[in-house]
Amino acid sequence: MTRKVDPQWRAALLARADQPPLRPRLPLLWQQHVIGSVEPDFFDPLISGQPGVARALLESEHSESGLRWRLLGEATPALKALAGALRELGVGRVRQHWRDEQLAVSDAQGQRIASVERGICRPLGIATSAVHLVGCASDGRFWVQQRSLDKANEPGLWDTLMGGMVSAQDSVQSALARETWEEAGLRLDTLVELQRGGEVVLRKPSSDGADAGYVVERVDWYRCTVPDGVQPLNQDGEVAQFALLEIADLIERLQRNEFTTEAALILADVLERV
Repeated sequence: MTRKVDPQWRAALLARADQPPLRPRLPLLWQQHVIGSVEPDFFDPLISGQPGVARALLESEHSESGLRWRLLGEATPALKALAGALRELGVGRVRQHWRDEQLAVSDAQGQRIASVERGICRPLGIATSAVHLVGCASDGRFWVQQRSLDKANEPGLWDTLMGGMVSAQDSVQSALARETWEEAGLRLDTLVELQRGGEVVLRKPSSDGADAGYVVERVDWYRCTVPDGVQPLNQDGEVAQFALLEIADLIERLQRNEFTTEAALILADVLERV
């Protein structure tokens, strides 16, 4: 019975996780910081529909590498106004993805410089951070969750025991604690051998390709042992079910592409170390 994933499947997975945009994108800057990217015509509805807002928030400029956009004013208020205007105009499916949740905006060195509504991150190509928890039983089986069927992104796919975004108010560690409770009903101090496992990075078009968005996301992942007799229990309605899988069953489901890309990347890394 195999305990390793197929190398060709893993190579295809890595390629899926690192894809160029569907169309060339223009850099979006604030001051000297590149904070995201947009498709060339993304701001056209804003320029024609709310020209005063567009002039107050954005300017286009030519550089040696081509056209780029610059966000004007203080970063967080400007991003808030931009998000609101795009939502009102129905641009980039911002209205459908609106979450009333603030995520951090960081520069290339990871320094936080602003916060922004989560629903505008993909259309603006703003890098986001997430955290995942791999949970094993004492006998080596893996706890996994199935995403709720009404999730906005990737409904019904399987995931690690916990996976969630790092909000603007969070550190990675506080997000790990909060999301582990909300998604699995588990407190970190009840878990055994909790430790950081590593990180994966995704660069790919948004999952449905319809909102002209681009995903840039760093995922820190942790692993632990869930004590015998402890059963994960969802608290926030975003999980359809939990399952405890033998390694062979986990590999089979992974290779049938039943898991999210980031979960598959993480679990493939873990299985390489088993």
